[in-house]
Amino acid sequence: MIPLADARTFRGPARATLAVRGALLLVVLGATVAFLLVARHPHTRTVVALPNNASFVLVLDLSASISSDTYSHIGGTLAALSRSGRRVGLVVFSDVAYEALPPGVPASALAPLVRYFTLSTQKQPGFAPTFPVNPWASTFSAGTRISAGLELAHTIALARSRRPTVVLISDLDDDPDDLPRLAGVLAAYRRDRLPVRVIGLDPTPQDVLLFQRLIGPAASITKAPTLDEVPPHAVTSFPWTLVALAAAAAAALALLEGWSPRLDWGTA
Repeated sequence: MIPLADARTFRGPARATLAVRGALLLVVLGATVAFLLVARHPHTRTVVALPNNASFVLVLDLSASISSDTYSHIGGTLAALSRSGRRVGLVVFSDVAYEALPPGVPASALAPLVRYFTLSTQKQPGFAPTFPVNPWASTFSAGTRISAGLELAHTIALARSRRPTVVLISDLDDDPDDLPRLAGVLAAYRRDRLPVRVIGLDPTPQDVLLFQRLIGPAASITKAPTLDEVPPHAVTSFPWTLVALAAAAAAALALLEGWSPRLDWGTA
């Protein structure tokens, strides 16, 4: 120990150095904890961004305006969401809506539906491959009332879901007579602060603009992927920012310790 007559003048710099060391250590620990949380609850980016730990209710458009040209987009969307690891519910609508899957089931329950929107392989030369006959084609698909699907999803999400988000999968080609009702339903979503995400099945620019006005300025409409565009598993971004932050803080702490070794002093 070095005896100093004016040792008290070093208390300020000593406290500042201790504060810097403590701050750097907290940054390292915080980044480590955040990294572990991100790894435990990954933020799936397969189709739409969804809040962590949130469940979602899908609202799937199977009206007559949905042609086989968009089936691959429906299949790709369902395939991607089925691997999200979330809890889901499913509402199917045309001019009426019904609950196909109750909220809270594992997202993997969507996987069996993908086959109805997957083009079969060509078995014989001269015969083009076709989509399997789905349960909705002959008896359910009719006119389009998007308000019916969203209204049922609104009721289900608020009553039986935890931190719900509603995801509409549609070409957005609504019946003009349904638009006033649709505006009222989306107003109820805003009132109840129920988030809505839209996955578009090749919608026209006019329909996109209409829904952006109805949902609000923060609305984003994601393009539905085809089955060929869906990765084989859910894609989770690696938290490089957290890793870089932790590494920079650890390096700064190491340099601080190496450049300024501890100095002990006391009064004479």
